[in-house]
Amino acid sequence: MSRFIVVLLFAALATPAQTRLRVMSYNIHHGEGMDGKLDLARIASVIKGAAPDLVALQEVDVGAGRTGRVDQALELARLTGMHVLYGATMPFQGGQYGNALLSRWPAAGFRNHALPVTPGREPRAILDAEFRHPAAFRILATHFDITRPDRVSAVEALSRMAPPADSAPAILLGDLNDTPDSPVLGGLFSQGWRSAVAGFTIPVREPRRQIDFILYRPAGRWKVIEPRVLEEPSASDHLPVLAVLELTP
Repeated sequence: MSRFIVVLLFAALATPAQTRLRVMSYNIHHGEGMDGKLDLARIASVIKGAAPDLVALQEVDVGAGRTGRVDQALELARLTGMHVLYGATMPFQGGQYGNALLSRWPAAGFRNHALPVTPGREPRAILDAEFRHPAAFRILATHFDITRPDRVSAVEALSRMAPPADSAPAILLGDLNDTPDSPVLGGLFSQGWRSAVAGFTIPVREPRRQIDFILYRPAGRWKVIEPRVLEEPSASDHLPVLAVLELTP
């Protein structure tokens, strides 16, 4: 083998590989389906069928009375065989209520940031996780309030806590309780976030609005390969969204 060929082969091997991530966001309605049945196994089946690397979950009970004191975050991790992080937003019926993140790999670290809300409104938060494998990136998982002023405040808070738009690659997942043409999403787009999935997510039987999102930035580091709204009209009152994102070196 000539020296020239060896050099080219070494250079090819030394080039950082692109990383593909299957990411998903799902408001699980504390496991209660449209039939009124509480069924975490059904939620887990939806997740396993989509085979995500990471999935952000909203409306997750831990030890709450209405869901039999079950730690839903841990139970879904067990049922799917994934790692789990939990970010409580408030005490609820003797337990907690909040956001969870299931992942194929353990996180390098995480924080749960409280979001500003109007006094008397339901507390909200952003679960902020750092991953270093299979690449370095951040995941931000949240559930914005149903009132627009609090959603606008959440967007402003996010601008202070998220990594700079031109630095660390990041993905924002969640039920943002607003539509793509709203000032709330416009505020996120002005911060450099881009939407990976376009499609209605509520109501599940005849969806007419999109309020569940997978956003990413910086735009130049990510390529959207497979955006989808999953058709699952029974397990929850929201349809899950899924995207395959390719992170370039």
